[in-house]
Amino acid sequence: MSHCRELLRRWRGGTVILSPRDLEPNQLTSLAQQLTRLPNGRVLLDPQFYLPRSDHERLTSHDYWPGPYHTNAFFGGPGIDQLLGKLIKLNRDLGCHAFVIPGLVSPDVDSTWLDSTRAWADATARLQPGMPTLLTVALSAASTRSNKSVQDVLDELAGVSVDGVYLLVEHPNEEYLVSDPVWLSNQAELVAGLRLQGKSVVVGYANHQQLCLASAGANAVASGTFLNVRKFSPDRFRAPDSEIKRKSTWYYAPAALSEFKLSFLDMADQVGLLGELRAPTHFGSNFCDDLFSGVQPTSVGLKEPMAFRHYLQCLWHQCAESRQPTFQATVDRFRGTIDAAERLLDRLEAAGVPSGRRGFLDQCDVARAAIASLNRTRGPRLKRAWAKM
Repeated sequence: MSHCRELLRRWRGGTVILSPRDLEPNQLTSLAQQLTRLPNGRVLLDPQFYLPRSDHERLTSHDYWPGPYHTNAFFGGPGIDQLLGKLIKLNRDLGCHAFVIPGLVSPDVDSTWLDSTRAWADATARLQPGMPTLLTVALSAASTRSNKSVQDVLDELAGVSVDGVYLLVEHPNEEYLVSDPVWLSNQAELVAGLRLQGKSVVVGYANHQQLCLASAGANAVASGTFLNVRKFSPDRFRAPDSEIKRKSTWYYAPAALSEFKLSFLDMADQVGLLGELRAPTHFGSNFCDDLFSGVQPTSVGLKEPMAFRHYLQCLWHQCAESRQPTFQATVDRFRGTIDAAERLLDRLEAAGVPSGRRGFLDQCDVARAAIASLNRTRGPRLKRAWAKM
C-alpha cells in the first residue's frame, strides 16, 4: 500500500488495481480513499472471481462472494445478477473509474467458457454500472498458446458490448520470463485484434517481457512487487495461501531488461561494467542510487522495498516511451531496445557477469519472434488504424 501511495505521488497520478485477495474489506475502502485523494489518483477493483469454488479465506470473505456455486444455477438464475449488483455498489463506494467485469479462468476456450464470458458482459450491460466496463478475459497457458483459442476469443468478443478487456494470461510452468514464442506472439495477436475492434486493453499481472505489447496497441500493463503479481497464476487464488519467498533482493537494469542479484553487481563493478546497469537519469529512479556510489554494491544493504519501487519506476518510464506516433516507429523502437539489451548482456557474459534466471538473453529471440508474427498478421491494419487507436 505504501508503494502505491509513494509512486502515484511521484507520477502525479496513475491507477492502482485493488486486490480483494490481499486486502480486508476495510483496507479496500481506506486505501481507495487515500489514492483517489491524490492528484489524478484512480483505482480499479479486480473481483478475482477466476475460480468460483476458491477456498481462499480472505478472498471469499468479501460480501460479494457467493455461497455454494453451481455453474448452471448461477448463470441461469439470480446468482450472477446478485454478485454483479454487489460489485457495482462496491465499485461506486470505492470511487472506481471503470468497472472490471468478472470472468472465469479458461482451462479450455470451449463453448461453455465462451458462453459464460458473454453472460458476464450481457448481465453487466443490463444492470448498467454507470461507468466504463472492462471484461475480464483470463486464459490458461494452454489456451494462450492455441491459435484456435485466440481466434475464438476474438470472434466471440467482436459481438460483446464492453468498453475494454482486462486480459490475464497464465504463465506456463510457472515461468517468470517465458521461453515460448507462441505464448507471447498469441498475446500480441489477441491484444491487436481487440484494439482493432475498438476495445481498450489492460494487461494484468505483467512484467517487462510484455513491453512488446505496446506494438500491438495495448493501453496499459499492470504490474507489482513480488513475482506473484508479475505473472498470472490461478493457484494464487486457492488455499492454502503460499508464503512469499524472500530469498534474494534483485536489481532491475532496464537497459538489459534483466534483474541481477547484488553479488553479480559486485562482479560487474570489478570488470568496469556496473555503470551500464544504472537506470537512465530521466527515469527518475533514485531508489537504488547507493549501488552506484563507488562502494561494493553488496555492502550497501539494498532493501526489498527500494528494489520494488525502482522496478516499477523503471517499468513506468519504459511503458511511457514504448508507444510511438506510428506502428512502424513503435516496432522499430522495441527492436532497438531488444538489440541494445542483447549487446549489453553479451558483453556482461563475456566478462564473467551472467544474468542468470532473471536475465533476458534467452528472451530476446522470443520477443523478436512475437513482433515478427504481429507484423506479418496485423501489421498492415495496425499501420492504417494506429492514429485512431
